[in-house]
Amino acid sequence: MKPAQRPPSNDFRAAMLAGLSRPEKRIPCKYLYDERGSRLFERICTLPEYYLTRAEVSLLGRHAPEMAVLAGPACRIVELGAGSTLKIRILLSALDVAVYVPVDVSRDYVLDQAQSLGGDYPQVEILPVCADFMRDLALPPHRGGRSVGFFPGSTIGNMQPGEAQSFLARLARLLRPDGLLLIGVDLRKSPALLHAAYNDSAGVTAAFSRNVLVRANDELAADFDVDGFAHRAEWDEARGCVAVHLVSRRNQTVHIDGRWFPLGAGEAIHIEDSYKYTIGGFQALAGRAGYVAERVWSDGAFSIHCLRPAGTDIAD
Repeated sequence: MKPAQRPPSNDFRAAMLAGLSRPEKRIPCKYLYDERGSRLFERICTLPEYYLTRAEVSLLGRHAPEMAVLAGPACRIVELGAGSTLKIRILLSALDVAVYVPVDVSRDYVLDQAQSLGGDYPQVEILPVCADFMRDLALPPHRGGRSVGFFPGSTIGNMQPGEAQSFLARLARLLRPDGLLLIGVDLRKSPALLHAAYNDSAGVTAAFSRNVLVRANDELAADFDVDGFAHRAEWDEARGCVAVHLVSRRNQTVHIDGRWFPLGAGEAIHIEDSYKYTIGGFQALAGRAGYVAERVWSDGAFSIHCLRPAGTDIAD
């Protein structure tokens, strides 16, 4: 295993200052995933209310042999936002993988995950990359089989639809000339089920949301009263997403870098949207981004799509 590349200079400070200066305050959701945030999200994935992980793992387990045929021999898997190793282990065990490239913005986290896999899959060359996958990526050279992008967890739903289309288009260019993409996409369903999934009874999701404030205090010498904010996640029917906010419990002022940001009682900081799609709606989005839909596997609540960049071929 080779060491991960270091990411470009941290822009967390600039994002916080800009986001808190807006009339409608916001923090980009990618900053939720420092090492502690990633660990908290792993816990979320095991909660009884959070159906997404169980559904995706089940679909991967049932359909991995078909995915192996599509991927072909000696493939390279590039996992974007590498999190828990649970899902990638299914693919590493079922596919003929020569190289695995986990990509994550948290350097310590991606190195730990790569280390844990190295002993179990000695035949796979593991090349961790610490980077923001929302920017252009430079991947290690590969002269083997097909490049397979792996983007599980319905992380695509955290992007605005236009942003998702642009991201998919950049990824298509990265996977050419003969690559494919396996991507998890959460589907529209009962608002009650969605509410439970994003407002768990144990409060782990609330701790995950507030962790971005803990991070700001630790890294930026901010003075957020973390307990002074409540987690709120609500289904927005008009936009087709679960909208997540941190809501100030009282009138307060936060200081960062000598600047002060007043928040009124009940004022919200937007931290995440999680868009839910229909199968046809997502395939239409992927088509506008330059993909052809090869396969889709679904249990009615969740879906995994196999997409190929237009102009490439896949042997069945």
